[in-house]
Amino acid sequence: MSDYDDGDNPYDTPQHSAPPPGPHGGGDATGGVIPYKNPPALIAYYLGLFSIIPCVGLLLAIPAFILGIIGLKKRSENPEIKGALHAWIGIIGGGLMTLLWGGLLILMFVGSATR
Repeated sequence: MSDYDDGDNPYDTPQHSAPPPGPHGGGDATGGVIPYKNPPALIAYYLGLFSIIPCVGLLLAIPAFILGIIGLKKRSENPEIKGALHAWIGIIGGGLMTLLWGGLLILMFVGSATR
């Protein structure tokens, strides 16, 4: 007869259960800050930020606006995924930069055509 009949063997590897989920509901290491489950919102965010670069701003701003709308729709369809703020930054940044760079481009064409 053994002294360890109750299953308490000191030489066994300990059996640990998984830690309880965090306050955001999943085991997300980013804490919900980076919306990796909503790629359109994340891409819109970066395109919206980089659309302030002069020569490529218009080329980045238009997709930022479009992807921001797609990311916002994706967020409204599935509230469990994050990314609403990233999508709004893409929409606002892309929209403003489209107006700015598009307006400057039109002014350049009008100015060169009147010479």
